[in-house]
This record gives sequence, C-alpha cells and structure tokens, in this order.
Amino acid sequence: MAPCVTAAGGYDRRSVNIPMRDGVRLHTLILTPKDHGQKWPVVLLRTPYNAENRDPETMAYFAELAQEGYIFAVQDIRGKFKSEGEFVMLRPLRDRSNPKSADESSDTWDSIDWLVKNIPGNNGRVGMLGVSYDGWLTVMGQLDPHPALKATSPQASPADMYLGDDFHHNGAFRLSYGFEYAAMMETEKENRRFQFTARDTYEWYWRLGPLGNVNRDYLKNKIPTWNHFVSHPDYDSFWQSQAVGPMLKRVTVPTLNVAGWWDQEDYYGPLEIYRTLEANDRKHENFVVVGPWNHGGWSRGSGESLGRIQFGSNTAEYFREKVQAPWFAHHLKGKGKWELPEAYLFRTGLNRWMSYDEWPPRRAPRKLYLRAGGRLSFDAPDAVESQTFDAYLSDPDNPVPYRTRPVEETYGPGSRWSTWLVEDQRFVHRRPDVASWQTGPLADDITVAGEITAHLLAATSGTDSDWVVKLIDVYPDDDGGDAAMSGYQLMVANDVFRGRYRKSFERPEPLRADMPEEYKIGLHWANHTFRKGHRIMVQVQSTWFPLIDRNPQKFVPNIFEAQPEDFQKATQRVYRGTYLSLPVE
Repeated sequence: MAPCVTAAGGYDRRSVNIPMRDGVRLHTLILTPKDHGQKWPVVLLRTPYNAENRDPETMAYFAELAQEGYIFAVQDIRGKFKSEGEFVMLRPLRDRSNPKSADESSDTWDSIDWLVKNIPGNNGRVGMLGVSYDGWLTVMGQLDPHPALKATSPQASPADMYLGDDFHHNGAFRLSYGFEYAAMMETEKENRRFQFTARDTYEWYWRLGPLGNVNRDYLKNKIPTWNHFVSHPDYDSFWQSQAVGPMLKRVTVPTLNVAGWWDQEDYYGPLEIYRTLEANDRKHENFVVVGPWNHGGWSRGSGESLGRIQFGSNTAEYFREKVQAPWFAHHLKGKGKWELPEAYLFRTGLNRWMSYDEWPPRRAPRKLYLRAGGRLSFDAPDAVESQTFDAYLSDPDNPVPYRTRPVEETYGPGSRWSTWLVEDQRFVHRRPDVASWQTGPLADDITVAGEITAHLLAATSGTDSDWVVKLIDVYPDDDGGDAAMSGYQLMVANDVFRGRYRKSFERPEPLRADMPEEYKIGLHWANHTFRKGHRIMVQVQSTWFPLIDRNPQKFVPNIFEAQPEDFQKATQRVYRGTYLSLPVE
C-alpha cells in the first residue's frame, strides 16, 4: 500500500537502543514528522514480532493516525530481534523490593521516560496501543503508568491463558496453537515456524500420539513454554500469576478496549479486561468496542467481510477513522469531544453499530432447551422428558476436526486459521459424534445481546470428557438466490469445557461414569440477530481436533503424561434438561 505519510511530507527515521534500569538496551524505531514547526504526541507500540515489521509508514493500522500527525515509536521487547536481554513469554511481574528488577511494566515506564526526555518536538504526551501480545504489553504499560502516558488502547489482549485465551479454554489445552506458537517464539531470538512434515496438520497431530511424544520426538525439552504446559496441567499459581485480572486494581489512564466477535485467538481477554476495569471505573474512562472481526481484523483491510460473511460496510476502516484516530486525538492533542458511548458494538445479522450505556445489558435471560427429536424450544420439557437424553459415541482415535481438512499450519502459507470461526458447520453436521438440535424457521427476528451460558446436563461412560457447545445461525435453504449462503451454518458463540474441572480448575477430579453432571459453560458475549426465516441450532461434541488436544476420556493425573492405552471410546449422553441461557431483547 502507499506510504502513510503526513501532509507535511513524511518522517525523519532513526533507530536507538533505549537503556532500561538494569542496563539492558531495547531496540526502538522512531519516526518523527518532518514538520518541525509544532509539537507532536508520541504513539508507542511494543512488540515481540519485530519492530521493523510494524513500520508506521507502511501499515494500514497507523494510516489515520499518521494523517493526524504523531511521533511513532516501535520497540522490540527484551530478547526479541534487535533488543538485548532474555525473552520470557508473558514475563511475570518484577520483585519490587529490588530497584534493578524489571518486567514489561517497568520497561514501558523506562522507555516512555526516555522518549519524552530525548525526542525533540514531542508535546510530553504518550499513547499506547497494540493487538494481541502487543495489546497485552499495552495493559502491562498501564499497570503503573508513567505520568506522560495519557491514553491506551489494548486490543485483543489475552487476560488468562488458562481460562480462556490462547493456550487453554476452561482447562482444555489448545494443542495446535499452543505447540506452534511456543515453538515459533522460543526456538530462536527471531520468530521461526515449526517445520511440519505433512500439509494436513490434523494428520500430523494424530500421528503424534500422546502429548508426551512432543518433547521426546521434537522439542527435546528446549522450549520453556511447552515445558510449562507439561509441568502445570492445572490452574495452579503459575497460571494464576499470569492472569491480568488481579493486577487491574483501577483504571489508571483512559482505556479503549477492542475485540472482534470472531477472534480465533483472544476473544475472552479483551472482554475480561473491560469487565474487570469497569468494576473500578470511577471517572468514566473505560470503554469497549467490538466489531465483526477476527483476531486484529480491525487493524488491516476494509472489514467489509470475513470469509463468506458480508457486513455491508467497511467496518475496519470505520473503526480506524471514526474511533481509534479520534480517541488518540482527543486524549493526546486535546482535539474534539469524545462522543462514543460506554460500549460500541456491531450487531451481526443486522449489520449495524449499536450504542450502549452499559454492557452487558441487564435483562432476564430466556432459556432455550434441547428437546426430543432434535428440536430446540423456549418451552421447557416436562419432568419425564428432562430425564431422557440423546447419545453419541466419542472416539479419541477419530476426533472431530475443528475446521475442514486439510488443516494448514496456523501461520503457514494459505492458512485458513484466521477465518475458521465463520466456517460453515455443515462439514460436521450429521456426523455420528456431533449431536444437533434446531428450531424451525423463525417467525420473527430474535436478537441475543449479552452473555450466553450453556447449562449442560450430560454423562459419559468414561471418567473424563470434553464438552464442546456451539450456538449456530442456520440460514434459509434459499437465501435470496445466494447459493453459497443457502443453508449456511454460522457459529455465533462456542467454547469447550474439560470435565475434570467441573468443580475446580485447581483440583481436577474424575467424573463418575454414566452419572449425569451439570456443567456451566460460558459462551461469552454476543450481539447477534437471528433473522426471520433463519433457524437457531445448537451442536454438542466431545472432540475438536487438533485445536484441542485429545482427551483420553479416562481420568489420568496429567494428560500430558497419558499413555496410548489410556485413550478409550466413550458413550456420551446429553440430557434434555440442558438449556442455553440467552439474553434476548
């Protein structure tokens, strides 16, 4: 794309090594507008993904900001690319009793302090933003903010790597992403993808066998994050100390949280960060924007569509121009009045932006029940029907793929990883190990706005089990002449829960074979309208491979140490007392 230069004619560029309090120097790319006749704020982005690849002159992410005029500083964090020091994944907080100890918060403080003291022409105000790991680094920067930090926008930041972000969901291990990301980030100082020997990683992971084979055959105990996976299978102090929720005691600077409804990596995180900050927002400085995007989809392209799903407008361009740019101009330059509401969310299905003074809205939810004959209904079953069930056989040796095969490596050429959440679910519908229920064609629109929870009543013949619940919008069989979308099954909400953690994520327990258990599974927020003539569907399954590792379905103390003989088939029963709690408008 064309360079994102200012009207004054571009930037003066230089690279510097900024010293931290412990002597480590961090490589930082600095771009200063050539118009030296005025003072500029600084926009700081810190990254483990190579500062040179986050060049503000070539990224759409910065285009609207560049037109407004800022000094940009992009920095490699410790141990990555041209920066000194050791890289530690999601570096823990420092020992504050040691003045020379460092973490990402102190590195941000030291960097901002150097920038405002050493860059000519800055106005003493700094803003931070970033997507994904860069977003988490933004959160770390606002824990103990430098006085010059006046506004932040953490975007798609993880909040808890065990409960709901990149590496685990509700105790279930995200195998393909966890393996590939750890290998990419920790094999060497620069990021390098793992070299698969099969194009279809579904086949590669299946042939891998039990997770113990990863270190034996490939990683050789050299990847710290993988070793942490093995050593900490439960929600112990290692994972709890990384969770950002307990760190967020108050809103320290104005914060614009950003998320995408179909974020394949960190959907839980930004919503949890917003929720946590909101509980302590006394000055009305905490805001959230959620659009129809995948991971970071607002930072690139037009945002007019995602996969086959059309949104009727350029949602990403709109965000960058009408939300992100005014946010920083207001807080860093004193320009304009911040007029967006507390929560600004795109309503999928209807394809329109909606404003909320409070999110999620306070309303009594409706219960959508799984009924006999594969029906979904807002009418509850009677006591007799509630004790009946639908059953399927779950076989860890033939797991349900999470997207159509071949499953390309996560960040490899031609990968469809970025759009799998909007993939047509008909590729698994009618599989004998995927149970489905659906309504008839809706007589009127039904809008779900808020937090969705599945109350699953289920039993297994094994002593451990995974439960995957998916809420789906089924398009009409004849969708206005669009053959590609006719009958399309679009996931609106979903998640997985590992049964051993039904009572405690810290202390797993075996399931009681063939005994019904109730699982409360959060499917997170949605703002979606099921249109008249569409159907609502729920699917339940027990494998989602290789996104989620194969549960042996026999309780073992540590699944990373499971043996081949531990993996067994299990009969799964989903009782018709199961329902989804839906915040229907």
